Amino acid sequence: MSDRDDIRQRTLEAAHLQMIEGNPLDADDLAMFEMFDREGFSPDQAIAYVTSRIRVQAETKSKQ
Repeated sequence: MSDRDDIRQRTLEAAHLQMIEGNPLDADDLAMFEMFDREGFSPDQAIAYVTSRIRVQAETKSKQ
């Protein structure tokens, strides 16, 4: 199994665990995690990306 296959398998397992916990990942979530893997994001970069995305969503929602 290649590194890419291993990463894909871990992502699918994580998505399955999220579903079991009642918080399933949607297609956008999966695409984001695949982007992190594809682009080689460090954990700190991934956290910064998610934090920024949440801030933008919050600002958009507050303007409505």
